[in-house]
Amino acid sequence: MKRSWQRIDRLFGGRGRSPAGTPPRSLRRKANTLHRLPEPWLPPSWHPTPPPPGAPPGRVPEFPYPEGEMRVGGVMATLSDLPDSVILEIFSYLPVRDRIRLSRVCHRWKRLVGDRWLWRHVDLTVCRMRPKVMWHLLRRYMASRLHSLRLCGYLSAGSQAPQLSPALMRALGQKCPNLQRLCLHGADLSVVPVTSLPCTLRTLELHSCEIPMAWILKGRDPPVLPLLESLVLDRVPAFRDEHLRGLTSFRALRSLVLGGAYRVTEAGLDASLQELSSLRRLEVLGCALSADSTLLAISRHLRDVRKVRLTATGLSAAGLSVLEGMPALESLCLQAPHVALETLSPAEILSSCRTMPRLRVLELQGLGWEGQEAERILCQGLPRCLVILRAGPKESADWWV
Repeated sequence: MKRSWQRIDRLFGGRGRSPAGTPPRSLRRKANTLHRLPEPWLPPSWHPTPPPPGAPPGRVPEFPYPEGEMRVGGVMATLSDLPDSVILEIFSYLPVRDRIRLSRVCHRWKRLVGDRWLWRHVDLTVCRMRPKVMWHLLRRYMASRLHSLRLCGYLSAGSQAPQLSPALMRALGQKCPNLQRLCLHGADLSVVPVTSLPCTLRTLELHSCEIPMAWILKGRDPPVLPLLESLVLDRVPAFRDEHLRGLTSFRALRSLVLGGAYRVTEAGLDASLQELSSLRRLEVLGCALSADSTLLAISRHLRDVRKVRLTATGLSAAGLSVLEGMPALESLCLQAPHVALETLSPAEILSSCRTMPRLRVLELQGLGWEGQEAERILCQGLPRCLVILRAGPKESADWWV
């Protein structure tokens, strides 16, 4: 067992021994027993205050603890005094590389690193690793524990970098039956067919990925990803109208986010939404589409949509009025482009939102109305609606945030 731990550490770039800078085991044992030293060994500021005259016997002396320090039994607590739930919460914020190395500190940490809760959500985008390391993690740690995975394909690193393979995707589907969310960053999916993705996915996110023309085809039988409910396509340059029409093969799809899909046309969006009438959430951000045409397509085909978020490029009062009377719309977010809107006034937005019976959240980004008279007008005119006015995101910010 010890050799297997050392082998995994070498794959991560370690030497199979204690990390550099770790004190010898004898010193670590002395540090762990520091809380059992007598009081004279403690700093003077930590010595107990003598009890006042007339105090009842058995009274615990008061310590002038510095603010922010935790103590157990009158002395400063160590990590060994923390419960398992707190240590697991701390470990969850560490990269996978550090989690593996922490398992060699003591038997308790080795047991905690292997806990199922710690491997429910894994982010492998923070460090580069070889495919061999990924296979070790898949067999040793993730397996049935994994619920969500963030993976990087290193597309920007050149052809010499390791890429995702169909065998790895099929292994995820076989060994991780509880995997529900998969986020791929910078991956080349030209050799990875959509049929090799785990069939248990409910959320699929593609960020700066390359997909072939035939990756999503309309009328595929049997249907792929039968449980997929949410799809995020952020900066996928090859995504076009044909792919958008092919989304009808995902029969359980309820949420769609399009970010930076500049190849999608207004006619293609209108024709596709006609067949995607079951959508409950639609976000169109940073696309080469007019806001008026997007809202018109939504009002025609998505009468049951609950959340709409779009970049308000070319938005007019007439275009916003097409949403009047939407029966199920609960959240509306208008994100202004980098050029401020001058065609809409608070009164025009207010008149259209008042006709939406179930509207509860109105969010306006980048209009520059924070703390001004326009904010007061909207808040008073929509008493049952949460009005959020804030600055727009930076140009380099992720669309889905």
